[in-house]
Amino acid sequence: MKRILSPVLLVSLLLPLASYGQLDRIVIPAGTPEDQALQAISNEQDGQKKLAMYEDFLQKFSANPAAVAYGNWQVSQYYQGAGDLQKALDYGDKAVAGSPHNLDILVSQANVAQQLKNNDKLMDYAVRGGQAYNSLDKQPKPADMSDQDFANRVADERSTAKGSYEFLEAASYNAIAGENDSKKRMSYIERFTPAFPGSRFEDQVASLAMVSLQDLKDMARLVSYGEKSLSANPNSLSTLILLANAYSEDSKPGSDAKAISYAQKAIAAAKADAADADRSRKLSGGMAHYTVGYVYLKQEKTTAAIPELKTACGLLKGQDDQSYALAAFRLGFAYGKLNKLAEARDVLNEAVKIPGPVQQPAQELLSKVNSAKPKAR
Repeated sequence: MKRILSPVLLVSLLLPLASYGQLDRIVIPAGTPEDQALQAISNEQDGQKKLAMYEDFLQKFSANPAAVAYGNWQVSQYYQGAGDLQKALDYGDKAVAGSPHNLDILVSQANVAQQLKNNDKLMDYAVRGGQAYNSLDKQPKPADMSDQDFANRVADERSTAKGSYEFLEAASYNAIAGENDSKKRMSYIERFTPAFPGSRFEDQVASLAMVSLQDLKDMARLVSYGEKSLSANPNSLSTLILLANAYSEDSKPGSDAKAISYAQKAIAAAKADAADADRSRKLSGGMAHYTVGYVYLKQEKTTAAIPELKTACGLLKGQDDQSYALAAFRLGFAYGKLNKLAEARDVLNEAVKIPGPVQQPAQELLSKVNSAKPKAR
């Protein structure tokens, strides 16, 4: 009989160092010297003595990979509980080396890495775990097993491991979302995407990827990533808005037309004027109308820009102050160009009340409008 070790903290240890599926399970046969030593350790109540016994266990059974992996994991958990997180990480890495596809050990290590705020290591564990979980469907079917029994076994393995997988997915997404450096954030995203295909955070990750590539001024990769995202989800508002915005700032021929095209698709998808439109849809619709108006301003189509910017202001007001201030500033500029000074003054007086990056240029434009004389008719 074999003894499968599974501490209370975590979900389940999968597959021995003798393979079962594509995940690892640590198995110690019952009655062996290793099993007897572990029982003695589990009966010890003193933490320091237990640690010493695990250290002795690691030396005594150093030729047994399963025993070494399990022992290192337990020492790691001891140091985590004691607050020595770096030692916990170091011992845990030894456990990972001995049982590299063990989701429970990877979850434990990700937890320690989170506490250390070491997102590089966290991504290592999460990606390894995601790849292992998604390899379950690719494992070869044993010759003596029916198709149905094999399908049931894979389904059971996925069900058992799902909690660990989802923890690693969420932890790595949080690392991506919390990373301020665009280059590093994008490197995390490029590792996350294949490790967690069809992720529940897919839309958010796509948005962060687009923002990262926009910050890096990598238009080619931004367009490629955006088009790939849209092929999977043609009505992704975040992707449509980001592509529209990126093209609106691009000076290459044809970019303005693409910006308007993507913005108009976003307007159609958002349905921001519908009675049931929520804040997110109103923001998306408002930013899409703003982008169209901004492109028209760039093209000196001021008359066409005004209704787009007015619609943007109506949708953005009360939803997002900075977005509203930007749309109001552009609208005030458009009115000023057409010498509609009263209208320009009204909207700019709104913009200058909002603290932020638009406040100063709005104040300067308002001063010019206030000092301008209406053109004689």
